[in-house]
Amino acid sequence: MIALQGVAKRFANGTEALRDLSFQVADGEFVSLLGPSGCGKSTALRLAAGLLEPDAGHVAYPQGKPQIGFVFQEPTLMPWTDALANARLPLDLKHVPRNEAEDRAAGALARVGLKGFERAYPRELSGGMKMRVSLARALAAEPKLLLLDEPFAALDEITRNALGNDLLRLWREDGLTVLFVTHSVSESSYLSQRVLVMTPRPGRVAKDIILPLGRDNRLSPQTIEAQRMISDALNTAMAA
Repeated sequence: MIALQGVAKRFANGTEALRDLSFQVADGEFVSLLGPSGCGKSTALRLAAGLLEPDAGHVAYPQGKPQIGFVFQEPTLMPWTDALANARLPLDLKHVPRNEAEDRAAGALARVGLKGFERAYPRELSGGMKMRVSLARALAAEPKLLLLDEPFAALDEITRNALGNDLLRLWREDGLTVLFVTHSVSESSYLSQRVLVMTPRPGRVAKDIILPLGRDNRLSPQTIEAQRMISDALNTAMAA
């Protein structure tokens, strides 16, 4: 679905975010990018989305560039309009007919558990509900590649776990390809099929971990073993 090959990125202030970053994500995979704060995870995600251009290397879409959905760390909702209009935004930008756009946006809101809240404004929603609107907005565009930048980081554990379960369900139902940025070992160990552990800045992949099957809940022996594998790889990357 997507490949980053020898990617480097330095910003105007001199910060070298990434150096020789390479990885691939296959069609239908759920892959997490995990690393310490400031290691370039979010920069890599923006390069994958085409929001930034690399200074070296390149981003390739072997099957052609797919429809991409992006969920930011903050919900970034328009406060002056309701949940339905917020979820409809990417369709409005593509000039999808209004009736079709509203149906798709309402359907996306229902799929993330917000049926009945279509006319609620952001100020009337909890943090978790705002993030659900943000997720619905990405889903309304019917993406093939879903990019998520630490979307649950600011939420409480109960809400974070519920949204993680919903994300897994949507991934399976829609056959999505997911690239998920996180700094949580436990989150990555439960949600992902693979975890790409990154080095401190300038970021690159230190280890590509294929996780064991059978991680059907957060406390299964397989999930605990996945946490150990990821933690060991992260500690090694940090020490290096």
